Amino acid sequence: MRKIREILRLKHEAKLSHGKIASALGISKGVVTKYISLAQVRGVACPLPEDDASLKSLLSTLRKPTGKVDPDWFQIHTELKRKGVTIQLLWEEYVATHGTAAYQYSRFCDLYRQWRQQQKRSMRQQHFAGDKLFIDYCGPTIGVVDGATGEIRSAQIFVAVLGASNYTYAEATWSQGLPDWISSHVRTFEFFGGVTQLLVPDNLKSAVSKADRY
Repeated sequence: MRKIREILRLKHEAKLSHGKIASALGISKGVVTKYISLAQVRGVACPLPEDDASLKSLLSTLRKPTGKVDPDWFQIHTELKRKGVTIQLLWEEYVATHGTAAYQYSRFCDLYRQWRQQQKRSMRQQHFAGDKLFIDYCGPTIGVVDGATGEIRSAQIFVAVLGASNYTYAEATWSQGLPDWISSHVRTFEFFGGVTQLLVPDNLKSAVSKADRY
C-alpha cells in the first residue's frame, strides 16, 4: 500500500503527470493510471486515510456491480472511429440491449477509458543527468528577412535537448551542412556549460556516415 499511497500523493499534492510518477517510483505508467483511476471512481483523494487498512478497504471495494454485462470494448473502440458516432450514442444502444444489466453512463465511460489505457504499449526510457544529449533539426524552415534588401532566406532550426531534464537549446542556422552542424554543437556546449557522455543525433546526413539500426 505504500507505493499506492505515494502514487496518489504525487498525483494530488505534487501535481505530477502519470509519466513522471511512473519514472519517480520505478513502475509502469499503466500501473499509475490504474490506481489513480480507481481512486477517482471511488472518490479517494488527499488527505488520504492515515492507516493502510482503511485505504486498502476503500480501493478494494471497487468492483464491478454483480449481474452487469460487459460491453465488447473492442467493438466500442472501433465504432468510435466512425464519423458522427459518440460514446453517448454507443452507451444508449448498449442500454437498449441489456436494460438493467447495463452500467450507468459514467461507469461505462470509466471502464472504456481503463480498457483503452490497457491497450497502449510503451517502453519507458530512463535518462540520467549528464548522460545523453538529443540533437536534431526540427520542423519546417523559417523565413528571415534582410532588413536592407528585403530578401527572404530560409533558416534551419537546430535543437538540443538534455535527456534527463528536457532542458533545451535551440538556434537558427543557414543550413544543415557540416560547418553549421559543428558550430551549433560548440554553441550548445557553451550554453549548457559542459558536454554529455553521449550525443544522440537523428539520421541526418551531417551526423551519420552510415545508417545502422543499432
